[in-house]
Amino acid sequence: MGGFGPVARPDAPLARRNPVAKLAAALVFSIVLIATLDPVAPAIAIAVELAVLPLFGVHPRVLLRRAWPLLLSAAGIVVTLVLFAADRSGRVLVEAGPVVVTSGVLLTALGLVLRVFAVALPGVIVFATTDPTDLADALVQNAKAPARFAIGALAAFRLVPLLGHEWQMIAMARRARGVDAGRNPVARLRLFASTGFALLVGAIRRGTRLAVAMDARGFDAGTPRTVARRQRFGPADAALVAGATALALAAITASVLLGTFRPLIS
Repeated sequence: MGGFGPVARPDAPLARRNPVAKLAAALVFSIVLIATLDPVAPAIAIAVELAVLPLFGVHPRVLLRRAWPLLLSAAGIVVTLVLFAADRSGRVLVEAGPVVVTSGVLLTALGLVLRVFAVALPGVIVFATTDPTDLADALVQNAKAPARFAIGALAAFRLVPLLGHEWQMIAMARRARGVDAGRNPVARLRLFASTGFALLVGAIRRGTRLAVAMDARGFDAGTPRTVARRQRFGPADAALVAGATALALAAITASVLLGTFRPLIS
């Protein structure tokens, strides 16, 4: 079972930064890229993210293992636009009955796919280099988040790996009772939906028990809480946030300039 804890080298320069600083840098870097549909800005952003990956101490193989669901999202975006895009401008590349693939459709799909990767990869890198307990401590100390929210988020984050284990247990229990879809795709889909519903019910029950247990231990008390581990926000952490902001603005500026000079170049 793979967890969601840090998998980076702890001695990497940017992996040692404050969790709130890393989270703020990722949010700033991602939110700025949402403002453009041009593929240039997210392409530059992805190049920057891959370039600073060694500074976070994350191996590319680890990043690929954690970010592979993005590939499914990219495939879904391309298929959806190819089938249902309203704008079919540009040169026709493929025409097969009702399916018409144009250069405009592919350019739009490329921009959306690159933007999905550019927005999601910073979050993947942050959580791959941050201990959940350190993140909760930093949210309370540096971001002044409510302790109940931070500790509740930490508890939920710790329970996420159990979902995969429970899915396997439910599937094995049903197989032991003779419930198997075989090669029937409809039966497979029905079994998948019922397993997901059983997993959802179990997760809600566990969350309810956890909430009651936390309230019973005083997590909902209004008294100030003490801090066991100090999370300091220093000049290097502020420089990380400022650098992420500058890089995101530089990517947007390059996209705007390229869009301005593109008619002159063509």
